[in-house]
Amino acid sequence: MTFTQFTTLAAEWMPELLVAAGHTLKMAVAAYVLGAVAGLLVALAGRSPQRWLSTPALIYIEFIRGTPTVTQLFLIYFSLPLIGITMPAFEAAVIALGLHYAAYMAETYRAGIEAIERGQHEAAQAIGMTRSETMRHIILPQSLRIILPPMGNSAISLLKDTSVASLISAPELMLRAHDLTSEYYTPMQLYLIVGAMYLVMTYPLSLIVRRLERRASKGYRTGSS
Repeated sequence: MTFTQFTTLAAEWMPELLVAAGHTLKMAVAAYVLGAVAGLLVALAGRSPQRWLSTPALIYIEFIRGTPTVTQLFLIYFSLPLIGITMPAFEAAVIALGLHYAAYMAETYRAGIEAIERGQHEAAQAIGMTRSETMRHIILPQSLRIILPPMGNSAISLLKDTSVASLISAPELMLRAHDLTSEYYTPMQLYLIVGAMYLVMTYPLSLIVRRLERRASKGYRTGSS
Protein backbone atom coordinates (compact mmCIF):
# COMPACT_ATOMS: atom_id res chain seq x y z
CA MET A 1 0.00 0.00 0.00
CA THR A 2 1.37 3.40 -0.99
CA PHE A 3 1.39 6.38 1.32
CA THR A 4 -1.25 8.09 -0.81
CA GLN A 5 -3.53 5.07 -0.55
CA PHE A 6 -2.96 4.94 3.20
CA THR A 7 -3.85 8.60 3.72
CA THR A 8 -6.94 8.22 1.54
CA LEU A 9 -8.15 5.24 3.56
CA ALA A 10 -7.25 6.90 6.86
CA ALA A 11 -9.36 9.92 5.90
CA GLU A 12 -12.22 7.54 5.11
CA TRP A 13 -11.87 5.65 8.39
CA MET A 14 -11.31 8.62 10.68
CA PRO A 15 -14.90 9.89 11.08
CA GLU A 16 -16.07 6.44 12.25
CA LEU A 17 -13.02 5.97 14.47
CA LEU A 18 -13.53 9.38 16.08
CA VAL A 19 -17.15 8.54 16.90
CA ALA A 20 -15.99 5.24 18.39
CA ALA A 21 -13.28 7.05 20.36
CA GLY A 22 -16.00 9.28 21.80
CA HIS A 23 -17.85 6.18 23.00
CA THR A 24 -14.61 4.88 24.50
CA LEU A 25 -14.11 8.11 26.46
CA LYS A 26 -17.71 8.04 27.71
CA MET A 27 -17.27 4.43 28.80
CA ALA A 28 -14.01 5.22 30.58
CA VAL A 29 -15.43 8.26 32.40
CA ALA A 30 -18.56 6.43 33.55
CA ALA A 31 -16.57 3.39 34.69
CA TYR A 32 -14.04 5.60 36.48
CA VAL A 33 -16.74 7.46 38.42
CA LEU A 34 -18.32 4.15 39.40
CA GLY A 35 -14.94 2.72 40.39
CA ALA A 36 -13.97 5.78 42.43
CA VAL A 37 -17.23 5.84 44.39
CA ALA A 38 -17.46 2.08 44.87
CA GLY A 39 -13.75 1.89 45.72
CA LEU A 40 -14.15 4.44 48.51
CA LEU A 41 -17.10 2.53 49.95
CA VAL A 42 -15.17 -0.75 49.79
CA ALA A 43 -12.12 0.86 51.42
CA LEU A 44 -14.20 2.26 54.28
CA ALA A 45 -16.01 -1.06 54.70
CA GLY A 46 -12.68 -2.89 54.76
CA ARG A 47 -11.50 -0.67 57.61
CA SER A 48 -14.70 -1.08 59.59
CA PRO A 49 -14.44 -2.80 63.00
CA GLN A 50 -17.65 -4.62 62.06
CA ARG A 51 -16.65 -7.96 60.52
CA TRP A 52 -19.91 -8.21 58.55
CA LEU A 53 -18.66 -5.18 56.62
CA SER A 54 -14.90 -5.74 56.53
CA THR A 55 -14.93 -9.43 55.57
CA PRO A 56 -17.07 -9.08 52.39
CA ALA A 57 -14.99 -6.06 51.37
CA LEU A 58 -11.74 -7.99 51.69
CA ILE A 59 -13.19 -11.00 49.84
CA TYR A 60 -14.38 -8.69 47.07
CA ILE A 61 -10.94 -7.13 46.67
CA GLU A 62 -9.19 -10.49 46.55
CA PHE A 63 -11.68 -11.95 44.08
CA ILE A 64 -11.47 -9.00 41.69
CA ARG A 65 -7.68 -8.77 41.86
CA GLY A 66 -7.31 -12.53 41.43
CA THR A 67 -9.48 -12.94 38.32
CA PRO A 68 -9.11 -11.51 34.80
CA THR A 69 -11.10 -8.47 33.73
CA VAL A 70 -12.61 -10.38 30.83
CA THR A 71 -13.94 -13.05 33.22
CA GLN A 72 -15.75 -10.41 35.24
CA LEU A 73 -17.07 -8.83 32.03
CA PHE A 74 -18.46 -12.16 30.82
CA LEU A 75 -19.99 -12.92 34.22
CA ILE A 76 -21.94 -9.67 34.13
CA TYR A 77 -22.95 -9.75 30.48
CA PHE A 78 -23.67 -13.46 30.00
CA SER A 79 -24.53 -14.72 33.49
CA LEU A 80 -26.89 -12.04 34.81
CA PRO A 81 -29.52 -12.75 32.10
CA LEU A 82 -29.84 -16.23 33.64
CA ILE A 83 -31.41 -14.60 36.70
CA GLY A 84 -33.49 -12.15 34.68
CA ILE A 85 -31.10 -9.19 34.61
CA THR A 86 -30.23 -8.05 31.10
CA MET A 87 -28.47 -4.90 30.00
CA PRO A 88 -26.93 -3.47 26.84
CA ALA A 89 -23.28 -4.24 26.14
CA PHE A 90 -22.16 -0.66 26.83
CA GLU A 91 -23.71 -0.56 30.30
CA ALA A 92 -22.40 -4.05 31.09
CA ALA A 93 -18.89 -2.93 30.15
CA VAL A 94 -19.17 0.18 32.32
CA ILE A 95 -20.27 -1.86 35.32
CA ALA A 96 -17.64 -4.56 34.80
CA LEU A 97 -14.80 -2.07 34.41
CA GLY A 98 -16.06 0.11 37.24
CA LEU A 99 -16.32 -2.79 39.67
CA HIS A 100 -12.96 -4.13 38.54
CA TYR A 101 -11.15 -0.87 39.19
CA ALA A 102 -13.08 -0.30 42.41
CA ALA A 103 -11.02 -3.06 44.01
CA TYR A 104 -7.74 -1.41 43.01
CA MET A 105 -8.96 2.06 43.96
CA ALA A 106 -10.04 0.69 47.34
CA GLU A 107 -6.45 -0.31 47.99
CA THR A 108 -5.31 3.15 46.89
CA TYR A 109 -7.76 4.77 49.31
CA ARG A 110 -6.64 2.42 52.07
CA ALA A 111 -2.99 3.29 51.56
CA GLY A 112 -3.78 7.01 51.59
CA ILE A 113 -5.85 6.74 54.75
CA GLU A 114 -3.27 4.66 56.58
CA ALA A 115 -0.54 7.13 55.64
CA ILE A 116 -2.18 9.78 57.85
CA GLU A 117 -0.78 9.72 61.37
CA ARG A 118 -2.88 7.83 63.88
CA GLY A 119 -2.63 10.77 66.24
CA GLN A 120 -4.92 12.80 64.02
CA HIS A 121 -7.65 10.19 64.38
CA GLU A 122 -7.24 10.29 68.15
CA ALA A 123 -7.14 14.09 68.30
CA ALA A 124 -10.35 14.40 66.26
CA GLN A 125 -12.14 11.90 68.47
CA ALA A 126 -10.85 13.66 71.57
CA ILE A 127 -12.68 16.85 70.57
CA GLY A 128 -15.93 14.92 70.08
CA MET A 129 -15.90 14.13 66.36
CA THR A 130 -17.45 10.84 65.33
CA ARG A 131 -15.58 8.26 63.27
CA SER A 132 -17.39 9.29 60.09
CA GLU A 133 -16.83 13.01 60.75
CA THR A 134 -13.14 12.38 61.35
CA MET A 135 -12.85 10.50 58.08
CA ARG A 136 -14.83 13.07 56.09
CA HIS A 137 -13.32 16.28 57.47
CA ILE A 138 -9.82 15.32 58.61
CA ILE A 139 -8.45 12.13 57.06
CA LEU A 140 -9.80 12.02 53.51
CA PRO A 141 -8.90 15.65 52.62
CA GLN A 142 -5.30 15.07 53.75
CA SER A 143 -5.03 11.74 51.95
CA LEU A 144 -5.90 13.33 48.59
CA ARG A 145 -2.28 14.37 48.05
CA ILE A 146 -1.24 10.75 48.39
CA ILE A 147 -3.99 9.06 46.41
CA LEU A 148 -4.32 11.41 43.43
CA PRO A 149 -1.26 10.15 41.46
CA PRO A 150 -2.22 6.45 41.66
CA MET A 151 -5.84 7.35 40.95
CA GLY A 152 -4.60 9.09 37.81
CA ASN A 153 -2.68 5.98 36.82
CA SER A 154 -5.88 3.99 37.29
CA ALA A 155 -7.64 6.35 34.88
CA ILE A 156 -4.97 5.69 32.24
CA SER A 157 -5.16 1.93 32.69
CA LEU A 158 -8.96 1.96 32.64
CA LEU A 159 -9.05 3.95 29.40
CA LYS A 160 -6.86 1.36 27.72
CA ASP A 161 -8.78 -1.55 29.24
CA THR A 162 -12.01 -0.38 27.60
CA SER A 163 -10.74 -2.36 24.61
CA VAL A 164 -11.90 -5.60 26.29
CA ALA A 165 -15.48 -4.36 25.83
CA SER A 166 -15.14 -5.22 22.14
CA LEU A 167 -15.45 -8.88 23.19
CA ILE A 168 -19.14 -8.32 23.98
CA SER A 169 -19.64 -5.98 21.00
CA ALA A 170 -19.89 -2.85 23.12
CA PRO A 171 -19.59 0.21 20.87
CA GLU A 172 -16.06 1.51 21.37
CA LEU A 173 -12.87 2.14 19.44
CA MET A 174 -11.43 -1.36 19.24
CA LEU A 175 -14.70 -2.89 18.09
CA ARG A 176 -14.93 -0.37 15.25
CA ALA A 177 -11.34 -1.17 14.31
CA HIS A 178 -12.24 -4.87 14.16
CA ASP A 179 -15.20 -4.11 11.91
CA LEU A 180 -13.14 -1.97 9.56
CA THR A 181 -10.42 -4.62 9.44
CA SER A 182 -12.98 -7.18 8.29
CA GLU A 183 -14.14 -4.78 5.60
CA TYR A 184 -10.81 -3.48 4.28
CA TYR A 185 -8.38 -6.29 5.22
CA THR A 186 -5.76 -3.79 6.43
CA PRO A 187 -5.19 -4.76 10.08
CA MET A 188 -1.70 -3.31 10.45
CA GLN A 189 -2.66 0.14 9.17
CA LEU A 190 -5.88 0.27 11.17
CA TYR A 191 -4.35 -0.87 14.43
CA LEU A 192 -1.48 1.59 14.02
CA ILE A 193 -4.03 4.40 13.74
CA VAL A 194 -6.03 3.06 16.69
CA GLY A 195 -2.87 2.74 18.77
CA ALA A 196 -2.03 6.35 17.97
CA MET A 197 -5.55 7.41 18.99
CA TYR A 198 -5.21 5.66 22.36
CA LEU A 199 -1.88 7.42 22.82
CA VAL A 200 -3.47 10.79 22.07
CA MET A 201 -6.18 10.10 24.64
CA THR A 202 -3.87 8.82 27.38
CA TYR A 203 -0.88 11.12 26.95
CA PRO A 204 -2.53 14.21 28.52
CA LEU A 205 -3.50 12.05 31.49
CA SER A 206 0.11 10.87 31.77
CA LEU A 207 1.30 14.49 31.92
CA ILE A 208 -1.25 15.29 34.63
CA VAL A 209 -0.20 12.25 36.67
CA ARG A 210 3.48 13.19 36.42
CA ARG A 211 2.69 16.69 37.63
CA LEU A 212 0.66 15.31 40.53
CA GLU A 213 3.49 12.95 41.44
CA ARG A 214 5.99 15.83 41.48
CA ARG A 215 3.69 17.93 43.64
CA ALA A 216 3.04 15.04 46.00
CA SER A 217 6.75 14.32 46.28
CA LYS A 218 7.51 17.99 46.91
CA GLY A 219 4.80 18.18 49.54
CA TYR A 220 6.09 15.07 51.22
CA ARG A 221 9.65 16.43 51.38
CA THR A 222 8.37 19.74 52.68
CA GLY A 223 6.27 18.05 55.35
CA SER A 224 9.16 15.81 56.39
CA SER A 225 11.69 18.62 56.72
